[in-house]
Order: sequence, then C-alpha cells, then structure tokens
Amino acid sequence: MSTYATIEDETGESVAVRAARPDDYDAVAAFTADTWADRGGSDYIPDIYHDWIADDDGETRQTFVVDLGAETPSDELGAIVQVVMLSPYEAWGQGIRVNPEYRGRGLAKAITEASFDFAQEAGATVLRNMIFSWNVKSLGLARDTGYDPGIEFRWAHPSPDSDASASADVPVFTDDANPDAAWSFWLDSEARTQLGGLALDPEESWALSSVTRDRLHAAADEGRLLVAGAGPTRGFATRSRTYEREDDGETARWAEYAVGAWAWRDEDAAEALLAAMSRDAAAVDADRTRVLIPEGVQWVSDAARAKADIAEEPTFVMEADLS
Repeated sequence: MSTYATIEDETGESVAVRAARPDDYDAVAAFTADTWADRGGSDYIPDIYHDWIADDDGETRQTFVVDLGAETPSDELGAIVQVVMLSPYEAWGQGIRVNPEYRGRGLAKAITEASFDFAQEAGATVLRNMIFSWNVKSLGLARDTGYDPGIEFRWAHPSPDSDASASADVPVFTDDANPDAAWSFWLDSEARTQLGGLALDPEESWALSSVTRDRLHAAADEGRLLVAGAGPTRGFATRSRTYEREDDGETARWAEYAVGAWAWRDEDAAEALLAAMSRDAAAVDADRTRVLIPEGVQWVSDAARAKADIAEEPTFVMEADLS
C-alpha cells in the first residue's frame, strides 16, 4: 500500500490519498453503486475497477482513493479517481467519485490535487477530463477544483449499412486513403479549431488526446482511415476501435470513430463521409456506431441532414494547465 499524500480536510481531520488496492473493491462498489440512479443508469466503476488496478503502474497510470480510516489502509473510503498518461505531455482524469457520506469535506479537491501532482511528475503539461453537459454538479466541481473549460463535442450515430450512399458525388477513399492529405486538411480545418486538435484516444476508451500525423498513418496502414474528396481533400474519419457492450440484456457490437471532420459549410462532404462510415461499420459487422463530431449548429445539422442519429446533448471536455 502506497500513501501518496496526507492532507487535512475541511473538518480538520487528517486523511490519506493513496493508491487503490484490489481489496478496496467492495468499499468502492458500495459508494458508486447509485451514482446514476436518478437517471436510470448504473455506474461503470464497479465493472472496470479490477481492470484499472491491474493496469496501474504508478508511473503512467494510477488509481487513487481517499482513505479516512484511523489506520491506513482501511475500508473507510471517501473518493476515487484514475489518472492516465495518454502522451508524453497529455494526461487524462477519469471516474472521479465522492462518497455521499463524506461530501462537503473537500475530498474532491484533495484527490484532484493528487491527480494534478501525479500527472506533473509524469511529465504532463495538461490534464483533461470528460463531463456530460447535463451533469451540472460535476461541471461546477471541476471548475472549483482547478479545471478550466476546454472543448465540446457531440456524438453522431450513422447506421451500419453496406449499401449506404450519398446524393452528391464526393469520393471517399478507404483502402488507398492518403494520411498526409488527411493531416493537411486537419491542420487548416475549422473542425480542428472547434475541437482544439483533439479526438478520441486510440488506446484509452472514453478519453481524448491530440491527433497526430503518426496516428493517421497508423490508421491508414490498418485500413481504419477514410478520406473524402481529392483536390482538395474535404474531410476524413478514423475508426478507433470496435467493441461489444450489453444493453438491456442484449449484446451489441459497436464501431467507434475517433473523429468525423469535414470542411466548413460542406454538407455534401458530410453526407459522403457519414455514408462511408455506415459502409465501413457494416464491413466490420457492427450493429451500432458512434462518431465524435464538433459541437455547433453547422456540424450537428450537417449530420442530421445526412440522416445520422444525433445524441440529445453535447459532451464537455475540461482541462487543467499543469505547465
């Protein structure tokens, strides 16, 4: 057991921020079980807790808990968070939860400060997290604990369809997609500006990091890059992964796209690119898709015009400057 920091909470009591252990599972599951009860959902933390702990190395990723016991370690846990390095300078914070029994004692601030320190020691100059736009309490908490507003995006869900087509004649290249064309487009695109250069991380699920040229080349080499238009390039998308998830007792296969980016006010490119993603998703036997697109009336209405389902609300990314 490793104690990362000992701090005084807002009641004046000493609490320990320490590395989470496999034996903490029952305590963590108990205070996270009802996180989303008011929205008819369940928290994912109990499902992935052991995977988190197994992957922790204390250098590039670490799960922390706040231990309030008289002796450490104990079963009196007040909060949890995980910090992951996504690149040499970008860190991601996820899964912060505060035990309802101990709210109002400054535990969120304590564990967030520990995550900032860990990320800085690992070389990060920025630490980001993701918060659903409806989660007003978490948004306020993030601001209070040192995060600033970052970017916002929306999920689009084009239906997998091997016969999907677009009304306009915009070619979309797949097997011979040019990653350098996609990179050049990205550098000068309004989509990149709106997203702050971010897209879904290729390794860590539900995390965003900076798009790089090497990442686009890797996607092209593996047949996961789609590039719309030629002379000029008018957009691109990258499939980041496929995965299976159970929903209402049924297992669905998802195709996830790190970003869908098309030229500003180019609805034909949007339609062609989303149709290509529908065909690509069908080719990998996906039942459902999700595509990260910039938030804004232009982008969302472009996707809606292309007959893609759209998430009801945007998602926010917050960031803390650690430089």
